[in-house]
Amino acid sequence: MIVVAGLDVGSGGTKCVLMDSSRKVLSRAAVRTRANFEEVAREAFEEAAAGAGLKTGDVAYVATTGLGRYSISFRDVQITDITCGARGAWFLFPATKFVLDIGAQSTRAIRLQEGGRVREFHCNEKCAAGSGGFLERAARYLEVPVADIGALSAGAPSAQPISSVCAVLAETEIINHVSDGATPDRILRGVHESLADRALGLLKRVGYDGGLTLIGGVARQEGMVQAARLKLGAGVNVPDHPHFACALGACLLAFQRLARRHPETGATIGRTA
Repeated sequence: MIVVAGLDVGSGGTKCVLMDSSRKVLSRAAVRTRANFEEVAREAFEEAAAGAGLKTGDVAYVATTGLGRYSISFRDVQITDITCGARGAWFLFPATKFVLDIGAQSTRAIRLQEGGRVREFHCNEKCAAGSGGFLERAARYLEVPVADIGALSAGAPSAQPISSVCAVLAETEIINHVSDGATPDRILRGVHESLADRALGLLKRVGYDGGLTLIGGVARQEGMVQAARLKLGAGVNVPDHPHFACALGACLLAFQRLARRHPETGATIGRTA
């Protein structure tokens, strides 16, 4: 059995997926990203290996992705997170034509071509109001645990609109809404709908016409999924583990690279621990 690892070193979290040669996911692990990318990646790698009952030396190939992908010394290849996210989403939902990846610091709209390859993509501008990091800041101002954001938003009777496109101004707007008596659940629903509106703008730039899969850490929030389906269409696909989609894609691409190197067996190599 050949096993590969996909490591997604993102700005908010570092995720690792182990996959065998039948394309079965053996284990997943996620840890909070810290300044030392090498250390945190190894931690996630070791945790995933232990979860599969393996040692890291049993893993034949490691593909890294995410903003910290270049910093991992034990990698065999680094691949962009846009490429990995596209391939992971397509593997999970083969009818996917577009991918929306909302992470801690960026939002990416991706148009796919045959086989889950990237045809075109657009990212949010530098302002953090278009990404998940803004949700964390909103939760801090509202004194709400981040883990509760999704349920509060989904249960709100209506949204308190958030009109500012700048993160700093949006935070001021939230403070004003609180002063005016708006409840945290309505404000959070407004934030989610604002993110969905901005995502729709990105998707339109890549020719969006349906067939969307939502991935990334923010897709774990029930309120974000609800807002996405409201703004983007009821048929939006959301995988069970959306924050692992890029790491999953890295595994799939790792096997593709191995097959090119070892066409007769797929792979026969091992690695040192």
